[in-house]
Amino acid sequence: MDYIISCCSTADLKEEYLKEREIPYLPFHFQMDGQEYIDDLGKSISPKEFYARIDQGAMPVTSQINSEEYKAFFSRFLKEGKDVLHICLSSGISGTYNSARIAREELEEEFPERKIYVIDSLSASSGYGLLVDALCDNRDKGMDIDENANWAEENKLRFQHWFFSNDLTHFKRGGRISPAAATFGNLLNISPLLHVDKEGKLVPKKKVRGKKVIKEIVSMMELYAEDKKEYRGKCFISHSARYEEARQVADLVEATFPNLNGKVEIFDIGAVIGAHTGPGTVALFFVGESRANEA
Repeated sequence: MDYIISCCSTADLKEEYLKEREIPYLPFHFQMDGQEYIDDLGKSISPKEFYARIDQGAMPVTSQINSEEYKAFFSRFLKEGKDVLHICLSSGISGTYNSARIAREELEEEFPERKIYVIDSLSASSGYGLLVDALCDNRDKGMDIDENANWAEENKLRFQHWFFSNDLTHFKRGGRISPAAATFGNLLNISPLLHVDKEGKLVPKKKVRGKKVIKEIVSMMELYAEDKKEYRGKCFISHSARYEEARQVADLVEATFPNLNGKVEIFDIGAVIGAHTGPGTVALFFVGESRANEA
């Protein structure tokens, strides 16, 4: 094709998956225990080690991609004569969309013959990844860059995001909930069920006791998925050091939705998103009812 589709490391997809789908990515950065890291999809520090160090008290600090990094990244492809369709992490949780827009505006003067689209995904983690994957499907079916960019804007809010966490310790460390609430929640085995809203922000929806949360998160897919239990799309799951629970969710999804497009794909929540969730999070992503319709 005469254009590339790119994303950032916060789409939480495996490097092998990105290579197979021909998706170049740009890494975020983070610091932990006084050391600077590139968010290179687990090569510099594995997800297992990353979350173990958080359990031991480490508090990673993330930094977003700046406009100069975006310019250098986009320029590689523009110089090759290719147009660029770049999908950004939600503006509701990061400022990288604005950085990418600044880079685009400057590069449009340097490469007036090329097309550069920058899309605010209003999505996060592998929900963001699921949107990028859908755009690659469109590309592979022959959709040109203009059509694909328009499709992204028209459909991005149909990518549903549901999260739960069974460990509130990191939410307490990050100041997201009070120490008393974290202690109370952990003692009673309460898992908050969260959702990404139409502004691309993570918002709490309800509290669920114990393992009931696995059934509850899948019930959200039953409620919001396109065609309900006849859903024929793809489903991604990401998790932070909770593969067993992620697998349980995947098994229940596959049993509930027999017409899925392939098996459920399970990914690690990467270091940047994981720095904010901590270990203990499982997230479910699918295509369905538009978040634009929410109150």
